[in-house]
Amino acid sequence: MAGSNFSAYFERLPLRRRRLLQTALAGGAGATLASALAACGGQQSSSSPTGVAGNFPSHPKWNFVFINHVTTNPFFVPTQYGIQDACALVGCTYQWTGSANSLVKEMVDAFNAAIAAKADGIAVSIIDPTAFDEPVNRALDAGIPVVAYNADAPAGSKNRRLAYIGQDLYQSGYRMGQRIVSLVGSGDVVGFIATPGSLNIQPRIDGAKQAILDSKAPINFVEVATGAQVEEELSRIEAYYLGHPNIKGMFAVDAGSTQGVAQVMEKYNLAAKGVHGGGYDLLTKTLQEIQAGNLDFTIDQQPYLQGFYPVIQLFLYLLSGGLMVPSDTDTGLLFVTKENVGPYLRTQTRFEGSSSKEQLVPRS
Repeated sequence: MAGSNFSAYFERLPLRRRRLLQTALAGGAGATLASALAACGGQQSSSSPTGVAGNFPSHPKWNFVFINHVTTNPFFVPTQYGIQDACALVGCTYQWTGSANSLVKEMVDAFNAAIAAKADGIAVSIIDPTAFDEPVNRALDAGIPVVAYNADAPAGSKNRRLAYIGQDLYQSGYRMGQRIVSLVGSGDVVGFIATPGSLNIQPRIDGAKQAILDSKAPINFVEVATGAQVEEELSRIEAYYLGHPNIKGMFAVDAGSTQGVAQVMEKYNLAAKGVHGGGYDLLTKTLQEIQAGNLDFTIDQQPYLQGFYPVIQLFLYLLSGGLMVPSDTDTGLLFVTKENVGPYLRTQTRFEGSSSKEQLVPRS
């Protein structure tokens, strides 16, 4: 929207709506701005061929390629809904590609294909410390903006991605480790991880181990790999428990392994035997077992936002001619326990991946 047109539009708004838009502009958050425009009742520009909601100028129907490490994992269902909703909001399209089994070569091949196809923007889960450095460089040199989502290059990396959108993984793991200490106190504890070394989950288990060490609690914490597929994860978790029946705590740092822990805790009635368990993400079975008292907690990182925000940031970067540079965005950390799990189970939404329905969700 041209400056003079925006000023005239702004002055016509009621005071409450002007304040809402001022807040969005001051905060610099793309998603907030888009929401504010919608809340302000902004009319669609007649010059836009893309059906954009809000007063954006006419622009090409940009295509954003999302490169993922476990493309069929249920954790990323809300992420894909977030991508869809953001693309609908700003009149863009997307492609979801990568690897189903966390194979870095397949992801790099998909990245290279996106460059060759002249993608307008790329979002990638950087699960390897160096493998994506060269593809990111080539994309940026070709004028294609790149952001990381869900997993980021390690601190001090030479990777030039413009921003990271996702949870502070190490800090969330540290917080989980503190929770483990408070729940278990002492004894043998296992931490399950789908793919050791992968940068979307390894920092979590590293943080948990460090928190336990810092506490000086007499806890023997071991790390066990489970695999990238949900069925494989459950099988390995059950086998580990059967071989270690005196375990005091079973925890996990990825969605599939957390669901597996929940299922094993339920099957063998472990909570009643004093075993504690917890993990990450909001798969339905995980939430049900928290409500049933079989699992102590799970940690929400809001995967919907990990799809929504990258689209908005890439869109604004292109729309502004590169002036609106993507910025690091922490999608949060919330412990979901028996005390606050109710709303997650009562309401089926796109935001948690439990429904595909477009709806206004009332606060419960």
